[in-house]
Amino acid sequence: MSSEGYQGWTVLRVAGEIDLVTGGQIRTELHRLVAEGRRQVVLDLGAVRFCDSSGVGVLIGARRLLRSCSGDLRLVLPDADPGSDRPGGAAGGGHVDRVFTALGLRRLFDIYPDVASAAAPPAPPAPLARPA
Repeated sequence: MSSEGYQGWTVLRVAGEIDLVTGGQIRTELHRLVAEGRRQVVLDLGAVRFCDSSGVGVLIGARRLLRSCSGDLRLVLPDADPGSDRPGGAAGGGHVDRVFTALGLRRLFDIYPDVASAAAPPAPPAPLARPA
C-alpha cells in the first residue's frame, strides 16, 4: 500500500488482497489521512486480486468516514470483463468489480477506470435550454 498526491487528491494504492488482515491496515491508513486533514481520497484498487466480506466492510466504512467529514472518496476499479463496453479491463481489479456488481455496491461509490479520471474535476452542469 502506498499513498501519493495527485491533482489535489490523495491517492491510496492498494495491491494484493483486502481481507481481515490487510483491511485493518487500510482502515488505519485512511483514518491517518483524514486526521491529517486529507478529505479528497482516491482509493486505487486496480492491483487488488481478492476482496472478502471484511474487505467490503472496510470500503463501506471508508465511504462513511469520508462522508462524515464532508470529504470525497472515489474508487479506481478496473472492469471485470476486458471485452466489455466499460472502460478499464486490468486483470487486478476484475475480482473487486465482480464482487461489487454481485452485491449491488457499485451504486454506493463513485467508481472510475483510472486515477486521472477519478481526480478530474466534475464536469460543469449543462446550461438550461431557453424556450425560443
